[in-house]
Amino acid sequence: MQGSVHTFDEQTGSGSLLLDDGLEVTFTADVFGASALRHLRPGQRLSLTVGDGGREVTRLWIVGIGDDQVIG
Repeated sequence: MQGSVHTFDEQTGSGSLLLDDGLEVTFTADVFGASALRHLRPGQRLSLTVGDGGREVTRLWIVGIGDDQVIG
């Protein structure tokens, strides 16, 4: 699944993403910290996994160029 960064607080490391269907999902500082990403900007596309509740992100990453080139 993919979404676009909607908000990102550099101080806390938390934020939200907009899915392609318009649903807003949130991520915590722990999820961002585990991603190995350093910074996010509004509009940036990310791959994500959403938990069972469907509203909170459990994993973030960027797909790199080429097979098996996951970043984060």
